[in-house]
Amino acid sequence: MTTLSLSQDHSSNHQSAPKRTTDISYQLDFDRFFEHLVDVTLSFTADTASPRLWLPAWIPGSYLMREFARNITAVYYRIENQESKEHSDASSFKQRAHKIDKNTWQLPQVEAGQLLSVHYEVYCYDLSVRTAYVDQQRLYGNFTSLALAVEGQEKKPVQVSLIVPATFLAEQNLTTNDDSDITLACGLEATHLHVDAQDGHGKHSYSLLADSYYELIDHPFEIAAQTSFNFIVQDHMHQTLSHRFFISGKHNANMGRLQQDVTQICQTYVNWLGDAPFDDYTFMTYASGQDYGGLEHINSTSLITPRRDLPSFDEPKIPSSDYQRFLGLCSHEYFHSWWVKTVRPDVMLEVDLRKEVFTPLLWVFEGFTSYIDDFMLQASGVIDKASYLKLLAEQMNRYYQTDGRAHQSVAESSFDAWIKLYRSDENTGNAGISYYNKGALVALCLDLTLQQKSAGRYHLFDVVKAFYEQAKQKDNKRIGISSADMGTVIGQFMPIADWEDFERRYVNGVEELPLERLLTDNGITIHDDVKETADKKIPWGLRCTETPAGLKVNRVQRSSAAAKAGISAHDVIIAIDGIKADSKQLTAFSHAQHKVTCHLFRRDELMCVTVLPNVVMQGQDRVEQAFPHKINLRLVKTDSSQEQDGARQQIVPAWQMWLNGIERYQK
Repeated sequence: MTTLSLSQDHSSNHQSAPKRTTDISYQLDFDRFFEHLVDVTLSFTADTASPRLWLPAWIPGSYLMREFARNITAVYYRIENQESKEHSDASSFKQRAHKIDKNTWQLPQVEAGQLLSVHYEVYCYDLSVRTAYVDQQRLYGNFTSLALAVEGQEKKPVQVSLIVPATFLAEQNLTTNDDSDITLACGLEATHLHVDAQDGHGKHSYSLLADSYYELIDHPFEIAAQTSFNFIVQDHMHQTLSHRFFISGKHNANMGRLQQDVTQICQTYVNWLGDAPFDDYTFMTYASGQDYGGLEHINSTSLITPRRDLPSFDEPKIPSSDYQRFLGLCSHEYFHSWWVKTVRPDVMLEVDLRKEVFTPLLWVFEGFTSYIDDFMLQASGVIDKASYLKLLAEQMNRYYQTDGRAHQSVAESSFDAWIKLYRSDENTGNAGISYYNKGALVALCLDLTLQQKSAGRYHLFDVVKAFYEQAKQKDNKRIGISSADMGTVIGQFMPIADWEDFERRYVNGVEELPLERLLTDNGITIHDDVKETADKKIPWGLRCTETPAGLKVNRVQRSSAAAKAGISAHDVIIAIDGIKADSKQLTAFSHAQHKVTCHLFRRDELMCVTVLPNVVMQGQDRVEQAFPHKINLRLVKTDSSQEQDGARQQIVPAWQMWLNGIERYQK
């Protein structure tokens, strides 16, 4: 029989509501879950006449104007404490709020001091980790999508009631195993209440408390049939930090193996950084078919993953590539509690979630994290060094296959995140670079440069920890940093002139990253994989999908043979050299020594172009071209000792100093 339970050990069941009084309360009723609708009631006392309510347009950690207000149909309000019958006759009925801009509503006819009840519905059918999703299988939400803020009262305590109908519980009995529980997963403390309805259909309610609206929106929740486990890690003071891991959705994950690996990763982070900016932490995971992503919060993370990425019951000792990807996602979002939620860009200490906040430092926060997340998999012992170098090679290949690295700096990529990264199109790879991808490789180069300039004494980990130590000295335990702050702290570990040169060339400039030199200097050899060339996937500089209608062009590489012939994205190539176009036909003519006639449709118009397959890209430096091959990385095999003055002395390979760079922080 499916039952309702709580995620928190410190939570309890009561028959009455919590005694704590809050100024603002929300009630979320999920009775219409079949329609993907949530009915929200907001109660508060107006501080001013004609108060305003607003909803965020974006969620911290995902830098795109997502316009959550589009999912609210209409907002109504009622004045609950009329003192005069005359006023009561005029305004005690439900009234429609006035929308004054895309995400703000005003409540006219309201005077300061009046108690208000606001009602609205929210459509929740986005499976991503950024918004809300409601159906008969799960009730999931971020409060940035669900809770209207009262302007001017955002710092007041709030209470939330999540009302779960008995019909939702009944649906779980039809679709889940007999021993599964309907569980609330959330980083906030919760109280479970059972409410008996007059019609005999009982409801369940979870009560959440937050110190402010801003704390509330940093805590997503999920109510669903979930499998889970608990584990603990210890900080340098031997204090215990409780962790909980939940998985919803259909899956057959090896929970024991997952618990072992995630525990090792989390403990390695805490060993390095000494302690954590949280007392407990919650992993919330939804297993799906193909979806993938994660979003960080101060003491939790919301993840969505293909179920094939979860560990199997015969998972090998060295995790499969799919499972490594999921562990990397867990590692990435977990580190964000320190490196985004605690140490963050200065402009994001206090943000207005109704407008963009621009910073050139996303490469620092997402780039450092994208480098450290995989590094920590091998530092924790979950994967070996050879597996880590394979992950690093994949980052390098993505970078080398992106022509846009010659045109957009990683700082510019950060600044333009709002209009470019989350709005990619067929020209994105030609014109820009990801601050995740290049940021990770800039972080690698900075790590190896720090090691080189300090004779192995310092690493990137020292820079991160120095910032975290600064944050702990603040009253609110967090800091915002600028580009100048980066120079100040990095200058403690390497000559400032070297950092300024590095920043000019590789952060603010578009010079090719010195990956080959730095890796070679550290005992990592780079090998061309001649069997796995880019030309196999982009003949003529084309990326195509084979369809019944022909080859659909997804992307055309700048200055390639296809581009010079006039082939464009979205064209459908129907014939090459007079023969029906398919992948084999295209490959057969990829290196032809003569002109090739190509027929294609652009929109509904037939066109004929002439391709010169071996066209040479003129006037371009090497950095402006995608590499014609893929690379892989290998450790140099060296003798661990050498003869000197008749005595045999030990040698520490450079790669060992780098890959073990976090070792001194471990217990």
